[in-house]
Amino acid sequence: MTQDDLNELRRAAQSLEHPSLAARLTMLAGKPIELIGNALPAPTSQAIATATTTALEVALQAALRTIRRQPRAASRILHKALATASGAAGGAFGLATLPIELPISTIVMLRSIADIARAEGEDMSDPETALACVQVFALGSGPGAANPSESGYFVVRGMLAKSVTHAGRFIAERGVLEKGGPLLVRFIAQVASRFGTVVTQKLAAQAIPVIGAVGGATVNYAFIEHFQEIARGHFAIRRLERVYGKEPVRQEYERFAARS
Repeated sequence: MTQDDLNELRRAAQSLEHPSLAARLTMLAGKPIELIGNALPAPTSQAIATATTTALEVALQAALRTIRRQPRAASRILHKALATASGAAGGAFGLATLPIELPISTIVMLRSIADIARAEGEDMSDPETALACVQVFALGSGPGAANPSESGYFVVRGMLAKSVTHAGRFIAERGVLEKGGPLLVRFIAQVASRFGTVVTQKLAAQAIPVIGAVGGATVNYAFIEHFQEIARGHFAIRRLERVYGKEPVRQEYERFAARS
């Protein structure tokens, strides 16, 4: 493995083993966002769970239909601007606008993730690539979101691997991202359970007066930047796996992860 590729793998390990939207938001709020998020009442948590599932379903249906298949540089600035705008519109009303604002933000983020995937040489005509893009939302929840033994990058990928394969076949057989298929429902549910943690942190931040004064736009900027960073690491690893094979890449990754 070349030194440049080793350096890229090191950066990926640092990003993927310690993803933290909460840390970004804490810098704005001066308070531990994760603790505030955990204190949300049960009805709010249920509303977030429903909204995240719906957002992922809508994004999977809509966002990748118009992605061009030619490799090119990822247009991350445009997507950040769009997500920031949607956050500005929804941030003032908090949970009430979540069913509207979150699907829009998620579609924008998924389009940005797909651009990153394409720039890393992914085949956007392959249904499993689309699912790998959605998988990013599960990779960005961080170690505080679940049992630490179930939070490592390759652990989460492994947990989702069977669902990704089966759902990819389901899509390929029908030629569309058909809504409601049981294999897709299972995959979306697995991703949503982890994505919801980050959405909770986002809403918790918007509820803090100092953050509210800054506005939902700033929170959404941090939101999309967080997932863009996860996507860069995720698809860099997939590119290196295509060059060197999965096992050598994993061995080097785990060596870097142990030091991070």
